[in-house]
Parts: sequence; C-alpha cells; structure tokens
Amino acid sequence: MIVLAFDTSLTSCSAGVWRDDTVVASESIVLPQGHAEALMPMIERVIGAAGIDYTVLDRIAVTVGPGSFTGLRVGIATARGLAMAAQKPAFGVTTTEALAAAVPKSERHDSSQIILSIIDSKRDDVFAQAFAMDGTPTTEILNVGYENLPKTFTGRLIVVGDATARALPHLGPEAKASSAPPVCAIEQIAIIAARRVIDPRGPLPVYVRAPDVTMRPDGGILRP
Repeated sequence: MIVLAFDTSLTSCSAGVWRDDTVVASESIVLPQGHAEALMPMIERVIGAAGIDYTVLDRIAVTVGPGSFTGLRVGIATARGLAMAAQKPAFGVTTTEALAAAVPKSERHDSSQIILSIIDSKRDDVFAQAFAMDGTPTTEILNVGYENLPKTFTGRLIVVGDATARALPHLGPEAKASSAPPVCAIEQIAIIAARRVIDPRGPLPVYVRAPDVTMRPDGGILRP
C-alpha cells in the first residue's frame, strides 16, 4: 500500500510517502504559521523524491486535530482537494492518536500503564486523550486546564506531546515523559490510515472546542 501523509496540525509542516511499512520520502519544517504556502510545494517535492505520481497512491492521510484551527483547515482542504483530483480515498487521523502511536515499544512495560497524548492549546489549557498500551483510546479528547489534570488523569502515565514538560509537575510522580517526538510522525499517520475503513464523508476536523472568534448570529452589518 502507498500512502501520502501530511500534518499541519501543530507547529510544524510535514509530508511524506509511506510504502509497505517504510517511509520512502519525507520532509518536515518547524512552521508555527504559513502552512498554506508551504504544504503543496512540500507534497510535490516528496512525491517527486519517492519517484511516483498521484495515480499510484492508494490513500491520502491527514491529521485532523485537535491543534491549530488554521493549520487544520489547510491540511484537510488539501487532502480533500487531492482526493477529488486523484480519485483516491482520504482519511483523517487525530493528532492525539498519532502522538500516542509513536511511543516506543521499549517504554510500554505493562498493561497497567496509560499513554497520555497532551497538546498545548495556547490558552493555558490542553487537549488530552488517554490510550491503552495497544493504542485503544480509553477517553474522549478532552479540553482540560493544567490545574485539573490530576483530577482527570491518574496512574502510571507515559506522557507524549508538546505540553509534556509543563504538564508533568501536575500529573504526579508516576507520570513519565516519553522519548517520542512532540509532533506527529508521518509513519504513524500513514500506518493508522492504512488500517482504517473508508469513510465516505472524508476527513473531518476535530476542534474539541469552539473557535475564539465567531460571527454574530445576524451576520453583522457593513460599516458605512
């Protein structure tokens, strides 16, 4: 199976081609803003580096959140556009499941442990989700303040994500940081998407909470 996977959900922009359990071409840059300008040229480069074209893809995979509202919209719109043009199915992968999947097997000592994916929302709280050692989610994706983390997540936690350092002091002595990267790995996005059943709706955003800026119910009025 050949999967084109990309991520614009957090503070990086990444894309890659995964073929039969191996990433054959990939690129990633730290990019807090500007995903719209960077993503398609990056995708074109990794497609070229892999020596393929869009017609041989089996699937397209994209992270769907939670994360940056703007980044998510860019990634999902790109996935939907490419899927339509290439007539290929597109799949959404949450940032929390991609982060959890990257925790190394060497850190998964026994079934009593819990993997906690945790993402800084930039609003003094986090998006967090707990997973069993086999990757099965054990909670929904929650929006939790740092001070409420110990009331929500307890036990032997393996913590992964960009909020790890700030969250650990709140989570107690049994919580340990994973060595996995704090951004979504192309390999894990592709592997998850390769196992997924086709959803005719395509990838859908997972925002968890409402945007900070919304339109008035009456649509507002134009200035004179």
